Amino acid sequence: MIYFNCAATAFQRPPCVAEAVLQAMSGFGNSSRGSAEAELDAARGIYGARAAIAELFHFPHPERVVFTANVTEALNIALFGLLSPGDHVVATDWDHNSVLRPLYFLEKQGVRVEFLGADLRGDLNFDEAEEKITDGTRVVVCTHASNLTGNLLDVRKMSELAHRHGALLILDAAQTAGSIPLSMPELGADVLCFTGHKGLMGPQGTGGLLVGEGVEIRPFLYGGTGVQSYLETQPEEYPVRLEAGTLNGHGIAGLSAAVGFLKSTGIDRIHRREMALMRGFLDRVREIPGVRVYGNFAGDRAAIVTLNVGDLPSAEVSDYLFAEYGIATRAGAHCAPRMHRALGTEKTGAVRFSFGYFNTEEELDTAAEALRRMAGA
Repeated sequence: MIYFNCAATAFQRPPCVAEAVLQAMSGFGNSSRGSAEAELDAARGIYGARAAIAELFHFPHPERVVFTANVTEALNIALFGLLSPGDHVVATDWDHNSVLRPLYFLEKQGVRVEFLGADLRGDLNFDEAEEKITDGTRVVVCTHASNLTGNLLDVRKMSELAHRHGALLILDAAQTAGSIPLSMPELGADVLCFTGHKGLMGPQGTGGLLVGEGVEIRPFLYGGTGVQSYLETQPEEYPVRLEAGTLNGHGIAGLSAAVGFLKSTGIDRIHRREMALMRGFLDRVREIPGVRVYGNFAGDRAAIVTLNVGDLPSAEVSDYLFAEYGIATRAGAHCAPRMHRALGTEKTGAVRFSFGYFNTEEELDTAAEALRRMAGA
């Protein structure tokens, strides 16, 4: 199989990830639930993962790295933990349903929600941001890269605007964590949400959020932490403030190994490789008659090329690619309904090709030839 669906999950992972999960399953007990060597090994492993992730994002507070099951849970924790009825939040057309659906729910509870629109290339309008982000804004939430177009946000510019008005910036790094070098302090994000199974190349069932100093998020879940058991409330200290119940220690061990691979390989090198694959594919397909490509390819971006072939339904194109060539892509709406409306692809959907470090030039040739045949070129 040729796997061009890396924006959905990393299919090919370094062998050290599975090895670390297997070792943890054979040796980890339950962190903070005992003092035997197995429990201590789990605690050490989980703290080591916190420290590794903090270092990866140049974040000086490993105790404020909170683990979740995925980025959706992390975003829900941040949004529900920071917003209250009467608050004002600004989001964007780029946002995934993991942001949109919580915001639509919160809107019904009295939170005022506004969106920054995108144009036909998928670009956001910062003039509109200047109008909508005001002194009454509590939170600005934005995705670092669109999971549909791959367009990359100027996070520094957005965070400066948010902070000028006293708002907090929540950054959804689902499509960039592990694939693009990220420094949380340099970007100015107050909360950074990530998933472990995409660019970070870790197991599914892992993710988290980095909570900046001075940011206090209300607990989303309440329950056992293994510490301060006589408290009737969730402990105030991070990370247990936001971590109720047993953590996915086995998955976190795999995530920690994946982060080690990223550091030894170099995220700059990984990003260059993925950009070369993305641009190589773009060069092969953008001149094929009938193929329409979406997004702005002028600068840095995520390794995504989304397209349609003539008037063919995106699902038909994606099914053909897999049935005839074994090429895995993602068709449809991509959990990004506002972005599809902005691009004019609400009815047809689109076919997303997303590339990872382990893809090859030969695979690009195969996919381009398949699209040429579909287009009758």
